[in-house]
Amino acid sequence: MHWLDRTKIPLFHTTGNHTAYDPASERVFRETLAHLPRNGPPGQEGLTYFVRRDDLLLVFVNTLWSGHGGEGRVETTWLDQTLSDHADARYRLVFGHHPAHSVKGHFGPHELGIVPEDGREFWDVLVRHRVLAYVCSHLLTFDVQVHQGVLQVLTGGAGRTRGTLHCVQAALDSDGLRYQVLDTSGGIKAWLEWPPHLPPSESWMPFGPSNEPQKLRCEIEGSDSGEFMIAWCLSGIIGSSRDGEAQTLLSGWDDCPVPAPVWIGLLGRKCRVAVLLSKAPGRSPSYWLGPSLPPNEPFTVQLAFHTGMGPGGVLWRKDDRDPWSTLPSASSHGLERFPWPSCWSTAHGQRGATDRPFRGRELQVTWHVQAQQLGR
Repeated sequence: MHWLDRTKIPLFHTTGNHTAYDPASERVFRETLAHLPRNGPPGQEGLTYFVRRDDLLLVFVNTLWSGHGGEGRVETTWLDQTLSDHADARYRLVFGHHPAHSVKGHFGPHELGIVPEDGREFWDVLVRHRVLAYVCSHLLTFDVQVHQGVLQVLTGGAGRTRGTLHCVQAALDSDGLRYQVLDTSGGIKAWLEWPPHLPPSESWMPFGPSNEPQKLRCEIEGSDSGEFMIAWCLSGIIGSSRDGEAQTLLSGWDDCPVPAPVWIGLLGRKCRVAVLLSKAPGRSPSYWLGPSLPPNEPFTVQLAFHTGMGPGGVLWRKDDRDPWSTLPSASSHGLERFPWPSCWSTAHGQRGATDRPFRGRELQVTWHVQAQQLGR
């Protein structure tokens, strides 16, 4: 980064496992990067710090301080107080090295992510203070997901593997956060505008009777890229789950015998909400697993697919008032280049009324889809 004019564009560093992994390297980090603020917690001056610029607050946390136990550990008391002291900042971003949430099914306390006990407390602080995003690295990939309305953006784009090389170009203003991920040829690998702005679910379009397959078009006027976000609101009363057989809420399929590309329903005796995506014939589906719903009780749940977020783009929330969260999954792919189905059915699968039927009652499904602008 020697080409950068740091008098005009400041450069702020985070600690990492290649630069600050023991007391000696921490001392070198402080000496080499003497321009970094010394406003962190006791013992972490120059390793953990914050920067305030008008309405923008940037907080840099150290996820591997030797005085706290090394890799995967993070301090939260100072972080909580700093975010409280700067509650008037309109934009709040936190940066660190290790992810707090599992990335594409890969997670190991200490070495691959923040240890669970620290991670839960850390994320609770971010949610409580309505931080927009936690930006991290460590793993050689790009991944984005959201938990309780807070983004985790992981960008490990300087790896040795050709497929992981990338950079992230971002903008932050009154409309929120926008970014695009560029590969070595300048092509856009992923993109996002956050937060999403959806109309109230009361205005979403209803599906017709469950015995009539629906045509659901996602070619949106005004979208040059064909990218979109689609959301569903599903409600009803759960039926018996004693035998644990799958129950369909919504299924998207084509007129062919292969498994449905999209299946949304309930799995097991605990009636766990699940999304199954099948990208190719003869391949097992990828699973995204959500909350369990109590039998014989009314339920409402909203699900959404965002085609620009990769595996983190399968989202859920309880209702309009709740923040979106990514459903956990071990998949390395999401809705990108997905073969979108042409036919849809509610309360049963593609093979008719006896195909994984919903055994509850009063199932209602509404949906909304809107274009997402790529590379603005």
